[in-house]
Amino acid sequence: MTLRDFIARVKRAVTTIYRRQRKATDGGTLTSTRSSRTLLGSIRHNEFIQSIPFLLPTLVMIGWFIYGAIIWNLVISLTDFQGFGTPSYEELDLEQYVRAIHDPGLLAAARNTFVLLLAFTVLCLVVGLGLAILLDQEIRFRGTIRLIYLFPFSLSFIVTAQVWLWLYNYSNGLVNTTIRAVGLPAPHWIGNPKIVLTAIIIALVWQFSGYAMVVYLAGLRSIPTAHFEAAKVDGASTIRIYQRIILPQLRASTVSASVVLMVFALKAFDFIYALFGSYQPQKGADILATKMVREAFRSQEWAYGAAIAIILFLLAMAVISPYLYSQYRRGKL
Repeated sequence: MTLRDFIARVKRAVTTIYRRQRKATDGGTLTSTRSSRTLLGSIRHNEFIQSIPFLLPTLVMIGWFIYGAIIWNLVISLTDFQGFGTPSYEELDLEQYVRAIHDPGLLAAARNTFVLLLAFTVLCLVVGLGLAILLDQEIRFRGTIRLIYLFPFSLSFIVTAQVWLWLYNYSNGLVNTTIRAVGLPAPHWIGNPKIVLTAIIIALVWQFSGYAMVVYLAGLRSIPTAHFEAAKVDGASTIRIYQRIILPQLRASTVSASVVLMVFALKAFDFIYALFGSYQPQKGADILATKMVREAFRSQEWAYGAAIAIILFLLAMAVISPYLYSQYRRGKL
């Protein structure tokens, strides 16, 4: 059930109950007691009212454990709580957010987060689109190839980090072994702060480009073949067909895949933590998520960590909200 359907069902239930009550009381033919019984009967037998006992436990749990936790985290960020004792809610201010604005470490983490967000998303879309176009052709073993590229997406961040930790090993990793084999100097992928973020982006693109491939492949399969045939009859080249016909019709696939990929980029803490094995990654790899956990659990600056969490939450909402609003306007939410 979409959000629009849920709202419409509530409106229909209220309207039905109101009309039955008006019908029962018109002309003064029934007493007020009987009218009340009719109203209660209408409420009791309404389909939406009957579904409330099944919806209420879920709504209560979501409200308490998710939205309640977000609100409590916001309140903590307005205090000076350091993880010991009970927080004092008498003086609430924006001191932690002012501190965040003047914190060079947080600004560097925010910059790394934006670079990771944009570069990872764009590269995944480009690689995924290329793979989808390849697999959309009549080639042998395309089912096997699709499975091979989609398999990394089924792995967790922890597994992916361990795999790439071995691949990036400076002495005997597969990446540096291959680079040395062609006569080039091998870089220190994890230890060099100038390229460590690039190494992280490459690993994450390897894991999530298969997801973009599946989304684009579904979009390609949904385009009517008549569009291809009409363009070929008009003498359009393959490049022109993709440029003028196919890519514009993949706009919805691009938007939906971009939102999911950006959310995964914001959740890259697991990967970075498993890659470095501590709260303190390399200087070039520190993002808002790792900064938040380090401030809260290692430095015991719980209020400051909560403020960083709220900043990260607002960033996630800035990514998701436009997409949700557009889906709601189209009646798909």
